[in-house]
Amino acid sequence: MSDIVIETQNLCKHFGSVVALDNISIQVRCGEFVAIMGASGSGKTTLMNILTCLDTATHGHVILDGVDTAELDEEARRVFRSRKIGLVFQQFHLIPYLSALENVMLAQYYHSVTDVEAAKKVMQQVGLESRIDHLPNQLSGGEQQRVCIARALVNQPPIIFADEPTGNLDAENEAIVLGLLEDLHAQGRTIVMVTHNPELGRRSERIIRLQHGKYVGEEMINSPPKGKRE
Repeated sequence: MSDIVIETQNLCKHFGSVVALDNISIQVRCGEFVAIMGASGSGKTTLMNILTCLDTATHGHVILDGVDTAELDEEARRVFRSRKIGLVFQQFHLIPYLSALENVMLAQYYHSVTDVEAAKKVMQQVGLESRIDHLPNQLSGGEQQRVCIARALVNQPPIIFADEPTGNLDAENEAIVLGLLEDLHAQGRTIVMVTHNPELGRRSERIIRLQHGKYVGEEMINSPPKGKRE
């Protein structure tokens, strides 16, 4: 069995006459920590949206965990995403009138399952077991992002996608969040992180670089430094 868990084949995305992605072919191995890097307008967020089944390609294929997502209809993509993918965004997307625990449990509803103990377990995993009843506005930015990571983990997906996960955080909380992602990688999760920050990129195992919608190369990081959580 192949250890390739993510593969794009000649992936293209057009917005009218604008070519956002041009013939992108990449692979990510199971358990790998990969950073996708590029300047604003390079196509990295567009690529992330297609990889996570939030958007579709104009041409080409995305193979996730052996499934060609181009062959799935919208509902099938939603179900596939809820089972296989955990999403962490720069913007927290927390419901303001729900507690931290309830926000985590929202991801379970897409499975038609509610498991309070599982939600509490992932809250403990991100160090927020004492904050489960707090509303988002009672949490710091770093704590809100950790709630988002817990939400991404609650259904135990094999792949975690993080789009600029520390973009709204100060240095202290950035270190905590990045440390959590590194912990997940150490546990065997596949992590794909979009970032424009070279320092964050070098915390991965491999950097894939995009420029003007094209793949322009990659760099292996032999010994990425490990984060230290406070």
